[in-house]
Amino acid sequence: MQSLWFFDNVNLFKVLCPHKVKIYANEHNFCSYKKKDYIYIEADAANKVYLIAHGKVKIGYYSEDGNEIVKAILTKGELFGEKAILGDDKRDEFAQSVDNETSICPISVDTMHGLMRDNQNFSFKVYKFIGLKFKKLERRLQLLLFKDTKTRLVEFLDELCIDFGYDCEKTGDHVIKHPYTQKDIASLIGTSRPTINILLNELKEENYLDFNRNEIRILKRSA
Repeated sequence: MQSLWFFDNVNLFKVLCPHKVKIYANEHNFCSYKKKDYIYIEADAANKVYLIAHGKVKIGYYSEDGNEIVKAILTKGELFGEKAILGDDKRDEFAQSVDNETSICPISVDTMHGLMRDNQNFSFKVYKFIGLKFKKLERRLQLLLFKDTKTRLVEFLDELCIDFGYDCEKTGDHVIKHPYTQKDIASLIGTSRPTINILLNELKEENYLDFNRNEIRILKRSA
């Protein structure tokens, strides 16, 4: 399995959700999805963008031989389907709920364009977000093509430090409180869950890190 990952350290839900704009709040609804439900599939009409209010969403596509290619697993506050803003009229990827209780805030392209037209600062944030997303995507592709699995994992952990980490005042360790399972991480760096488990334990034996289900701690002596 191949994959690409990207993260954003800004909760876009707070910035973009039409519930924050009075003229749209009354006519706006959230959509709920169960695990493995599709928000959209390839070739669907691209007439909305989506914000995650709760849960996780997998973004990907299928190769010609039927293999699933995971591009991202997104969490609360993140935006997806943004190519519709740029003029795409058909989806070239799928979006699928990962959790049993995923809540999505759909925004029509017309609404987005209206918000962007009426608010220059809002428009700048949207285009900045899209630009950063494409730049991160390009960098991840280079990593997947030219780095071995262990190096991809270590660099992935560096990304998690930026997005979900903080420094422990007592130990100096980098502590990462993240929302991903080992299966998620495996999908995002293009390997298997057993391989991730083996590599994490190798790094633990090397005193590089310690970990449990919801926390990874990069030890000070290795940081």
